[in-house]
Amino acid sequence: MRFEELQEQNDQLWEHVHSQVIGNGVRAVGLFYTENSGITRVKSIPVERLRGAARSGIGMSPVFDAFLFDDSITSSRYSGGPIGELRLVPDLSCLIPLEASPGWAMVPVERFRQDLKPHPLCHRQYVRRSYQRLCERGISSKMAFEIEWAISLDREDEFIPTTQAPAYSLDRLGELDSYVMDIYNALTAQQISVEQIHPEYAPGQFEISIEASDPIRAADLRVVVRHTIKLVSKKHGYRVSFAPLVTAGGVGNGGHLHVSFKDEAGPIFARAEEERFALNPKARSLLAGLLMELPALCAVGASSPASYLRLVPHRWAGAFQCWGLDNREAALRLVAETNLVSKEGANVEIKPFDLSSSPYLATGSICAVAGSYVDSKLEVGEPISVDPGSLSESERESLGVNELPHSLSEAVDMLSKSDVLRDSMGEELLEAFVAVKYGEILLTKEMTPEEIVSATRWRY
Repeated sequence: MRFEELQEQNDQLWEHVHSQVIGNGVRAVGLFYTENSGITRVKSIPVERLRGAARSGIGMSPVFDAFLFDDSITSSRYSGGPIGELRLVPDLSCLIPLEASPGWAMVPVERFRQDLKPHPLCHRQYVRRSYQRLCERGISSKMAFEIEWAISLDREDEFIPTTQAPAYSLDRLGELDSYVMDIYNALTAQQISVEQIHPEYAPGQFEISIEASDPIRAADLRVVVRHTIKLVSKKHGYRVSFAPLVTAGGVGNGGHLHVSFKDEAGPIFARAEEERFALNPKARSLLAGLLMELPALCAVGASSPASYLRLVPHRWAGAFQCWGLDNREAALRLVAETNLVSKEGANVEIKPFDLSSSPYLATGSICAVAGSYVDSKLEVGEPISVDPGSLSESERESLGVNELPHSLSEAVDMLSKSDVLRDSMGEELLEAFVAVKYGEILLTKEMTPEEIVSATRWRY
């Protein structure tokens, strides 16, 4: 979006937004964006300054594009150093007063240079561009992240689960019922529709699913939901982690991304009885393209050194480059149309992704891959109907099933070789992102798995 377009949109929305913030008692607004380390940065302003910020932005250094997850700083030809100034311009259409933090609202920004041109390293501009190109092909999309988190007693840097109740159990929900209800009430008051919230497998772990929306809003909501959960947790005396792992060797936190697409004929993953796998050619090409690009997509969707301690077989993390119908060990799980799942609800779940990633790079990259492959007539291989980790190496080879990258270094190398993602991200964003990832690889190179988990546990 051009600076003038966002400015005009904000002008048109101002009266509504002004009444919204006044009606909710908002005193200050946090303007946020997510950068290459996957951490969301913020500048806050008094509500009286919101109108001016919506027209001309507020200043912030571009150096954060070179921050690593530990706040150390690297550099590239396009990022790092003390020189320069950007303008953070809020998108008022996405402002949300925070029920969990009275007096506060938060709003995503898009970053612009002083000459009013979009900042090439702005992740929200990236997903906007990618989605616009997809829409120009006549394809729309809805996406939603599953958000998993682990709840600890707020005592030490170590993880101490708040409950020892069994996985998925009614007892675990009962022990934390008021906490879970406070999360639900806060999100509902913020006009965020919760579809499911429940205990998960790992000690102290829960998961929440929210309604699907367009790729930009899906990324915004992942940030807002996480922040809301952290606010509620703090009030209950808990500390929460969204990191890929909270204990080495344990089951991790996923950030699975559900995606669906629609063209003029309707939902693309709708059941097509007479077609191969009951999927139409576009659906098969989308699956084939996503599978082909998945090793590169891991770099943007599972973008922490800790991600690859989670991305292992037999953990429902999707460690193998394959697809399957409701196969939770396959990297791509097809949720097909059935008597109980509508054609609009049919979707693909991308399981390797976690919450260390920038949600904007994740959704934007999926849009880029979809746009490149939807009309390619590429055919997808056979679905896998068993746990691929239970197959021998020769059996997997005969089925064309490969393991996904074992490290962030491998994933970044695959990203650098992907024509689709190189072209969609552009030279500047790609180089700056890769510089941060290589910085994090170097930072953790000599660490044990336990040390990597400890270093990342409370960063996400």
